[in-house]
Amino acid sequence: MTNEIGRVLTAMVTPFNDDGVDEEALGRLARALLASGSDGLVITGTTGEAPSLSMEEQVAVWRAVRAAVGPDAGLVAGASTNSTGESLELVTQGADAGMDALMLTVPYYNKPPQEGLVRHFTTLAEATPLPCILYNVPSRTSLNMAAETTLRLAESPNIVGVKEASGDFAQIAAILEGAPEGFRMWSGNDGDTAQLVAMGGYGVISVASHLIGDQIHQMVAAAADGRQDDAQALHERLLPLMDILFIESNPIPVKFALNEVGVTAGEPRLPLLPPSEASQAAIRAELAKHRIDVTAAV
Repeated sequence: MTNEIGRVLTAMVTPFNDDGVDEEALGRLARALLASGSDGLVITGTTGEAPSLSMEEQVAVWRAVRAAVGPDAGLVAGASTNSTGESLELVTQGADAGMDALMLTVPYYNKPPQEGLVRHFTTLAEATPLPCILYNVPSRTSLNMAAETTLRLAESPNIVGVKEASGDFAQIAAILEGAPEGFRMWSGNDGDTAQLVAMGGYGVISVASHLIGDQIHQMVAAAADGRQDDAQALHERLLPLMDILFIESNPIPVKFALNEVGVTAGEPRLPLLPPSEASQAAIRAELAKHRIDVTAAV
């Protein structure tokens, strides 16, 4: 791994304009996030609208972000689909595009058995020199990767961690207790972060850090240092904003919120749409309660 993959990673949106990916806005946002609390970035993931990007666009985003932030920033590329063959085409391009690690999502829609997950992820990890982070998000994939499966995969030398978005703390505890030394867990849900890190997790791959990155960083640091009262106080203060960013499907709300505070994010691509008027009003009301500092770095 060229660069350290830190505790607070922003699952970055992909700005669009009428011509496609807005690479100028993409680069500005990447630099702003790294200057306002993010240790690194996860690009072309769920929040980056990977399902709406062609393979060529995804790789172009990787290259554009690396060019924008320079050689020293930690970059993780979402690089998988529900097809092992197509995913192989992506993962084999990650190193050449300057990525430090890859994030591999549980295949969606086709609902493979747990043994299929083991073979899928092992095949991908063996095809790249880059370290791989698994991503378990059953609310989107309709399939949960069991703790036993994650622990089997954790024995693979090239699989270094997991983004856990199951919300199942019994499962989270089982993984944390059984994982080999050095295997890291990032929370995939902002609202679970303080508890997950207090249990021994490493950090968070965050949506809310687009807007409150420094405060997310403070919360994670407090939880990791054992200052649970401080972490809980930050969690309670930030939770309403974390929640409002999921009032509709991610990344619809966070793109709207970024545009509202002066950061060019564009609109989501079809089949996603801008938020409803009611959601817009709710997002604006919550934004007004917080000090949003990302614009200072844009």
